[in-house]
Amino acid sequence: MCGNNMSVPLLAEAVTVSGKEKVTAVVIFLHGLGDTGHGWADTLTSIQLPHIKFICPNAPRIPVTLNMKMMMPAWFDLMGLTPDSQEDEYGIKKAAENIRAIIEHEAKNGIPPNRIILSGFSQGGALSLYTALTCQHELAGVVALSCWLPLHKSFPSTSSSNKNLPILQCHGEMDAMIPVKFGAMTAERLKSIVRPEMITFKTFPGLMHSSSPQEMQVVKEFLEKHLPRI
Repeated sequence: MCGNNMSVPLLAEAVTVSGKEKVTAVVIFLHGLGDTGHGWADTLTSIQLPHIKFICPNAPRIPVTLNMKMMMPAWFDLMGLTPDSQEDEYGIKKAAENIRAIIEHEAKNGIPPNRIILSGFSQGGALSLYTALTCQHELAGVVALSCWLPLHKSFPSTSSSNKNLPILQCHGEMDAMIPVKFGAMTAERLKSIVRPEMITFKTFPGLMHSSSPQEMQVVKEFLEKHLPRI
């Protein structure tokens, strides 16, 4: 089973970008609703570090309530984009299990969890946050772009085992899809789950629901800090 991608369904069709040196760290990047891993693989190449491998899985196609039950790539169903919207608890937990399977696969192949960063954009960033905070392993960190914390009411305030998890949150100040105030509310909620000093929340003037070279540079600096060469 070790080394066999077929044992981890999401890895079978994932886009992988390897560094130019021996890989000693991994970044798993989860795309947003309706997207695929391919576009983000191109973006991440611009911040590639020689010892880091990027894994960009593709979400399965499912009917999405928010988009009139249209079939599209989605990590879980979305009913709404407000903090009090009904949530797909089963789908979120199932998706988190699938991402944890990738972490376990990488660990079996020589990359310890503390050399793995979970990251993502929009729905993918939301899943990254949830997965990392419910993971039994202590990961190297989380990069959460233009997103929110799913099932935010279910997290205890004091008993998290991931209190030292470094989290980088980035959000465009002109985001009309997921307003920056939701990002700020998420950052405040996270401060009751992990140590407040572990959270970095950066906003970008003029940026809509997308990324930018300036944001990617901040992400690169986070990777350099938390996944240094060894």
